[in-house]
Amino acid sequence: MSDGLKIGLAGVGTVGGGLLQLLAAHGESLAARAGRPIEVVAVSTLEDRRNKNVDISAFRRAPDPVSLATNPDIDVFVELMGGEGGVAKDSVEAALRAGKHVVTANKALLAHHGASLAALAEKNGVALNFEAAVAGGIPVVKAIRESLQGNDIRRVYGILNGTCNYILTQMEREGRSFAEVLKEAQAQGYAEADPTFDIGGFDTAHKLALLTSLAFGTRVNFDSVYIEGIERITPADIEAAGDLGYRIKLLGVALRTESGIEQRVHPTMVPKHTAIAEVDGVLNCVAVTGDFVGDVVLIGRGAGGEATASAVVSDLIDIARGNILPPFGATSKALKPYRQAQMQAHEGGYYIRLSVYDRTGTFAAISSRMAAQGISIESIVQRRPGAKLPGFNRRDEGEPAFVVMITHRTTEAAVRKALDAIERDGHVDQQPQMIRIEKL
Repeated sequence: MSDGLKIGLAGVGTVGGGLLQLLAAHGESLAARAGRPIEVVAVSTLEDRRNKNVDISAFRRAPDPVSLATNPDIDVFVELMGGEGGVAKDSVEAALRAGKHVVTANKALLAHHGASLAALAEKNGVALNFEAAVAGGIPVVKAIRESLQGNDIRRVYGILNGTCNYILTQMEREGRSFAEVLKEAQAQGYAEADPTFDIGGFDTAHKLALLTSLAFGTRVNFDSVYIEGIERITPADIEAAGDLGYRIKLLGVALRTESGIEQRVHPTMVPKHTAIAEVDGVLNCVAVTGDFVGDVVLIGRGAGGEATASAVVSDLIDIARGNILPPFGATSKALKPYRQAQMQAHEGGYYIRLSVYDRTGTFAAISSRMAAQGISIESIVQRRPGAKLPGFNRRDEGEPAFVVMITHRTTEAAVRKALDAIERDGHVDQQPQMIRIEKL
């Protein structure tokens, strides 16, 4: 058997600790599969962020990640610290320049600097592998970069953040508010103390930017991702979606159109009968549509130490075998410039919830504003005073009432213009809610 593949590990938190545990548990079988042993020889970690369940006393301690990245005794630098810049970026660049292979789970780093890092890896003839950066243990990077290369991919989309999926699932099951479920998710460790990165859609957007480049052969362009989070989703929206045959999920969607590529992250109503609608709790799901293969759907654990460590090891085995590929499938020079489709031109159906004043002429004015933009209404539910419909609380006469509309296929620009006009007319007492409908 060949000499071992020597690893320098930066970051021994949840994922780094999981990697050390996996290598200890399956070291012999991994060596047989890789053709050589995979062994960690040195680590760099902050004590206050270290996984206390893992013993690192047997490993050499590097004074800092950059010195570890250039250590002549390692073959691969594994970066599991996180962060889009700073020491993570400095150490990865140092490793690549020193001719070290790099494996990372850092989606933020790659979403912002993926093009330059990929070019640096190719210049120095080393790998930059990042299976663990998207959807944890789901092998979607390898699936797109290798297994689906014979296809012209038209669309890639999915549930890419377990925190948001858990919150929406619990809101639906228990009828509780977003704020209540978020607080519970934080107590259980599913959400951070500052959850903005997850619930605001930014984590999903980082991952989507990488999937877009892999799927369409374009340069990574995070700045072109349209982002909405789940903060404004209410129990009323979730119940109304259920009554209309949908469930609400936070999706990342990348779609190739005639005008360019759409990248968008937002709450989405998906039909109940679809596979993605059944993905609950902290699970992730990624779907890819190719011209020859059709729809491929991958579901699994999108986060956590064990699942993400599994993806890191997959990348290490590729390197041990000498399977070195361009990070984004095509070489950096072959990646096409990103051409952005106009988000406002997106066509589809929309769910609209209005809290309208109960007075004469209100609904006629709303209908007029919709018609002026060429918007056709597929269905409508209005709570009249004294009545109660599923998903809406009873109100006294004279108070604002909820109106829920489902549109036929129309453009987002038309919907936004109509809603802006309705707000200016003073017929609603709060900002209208709009959720896109995807017929997946």
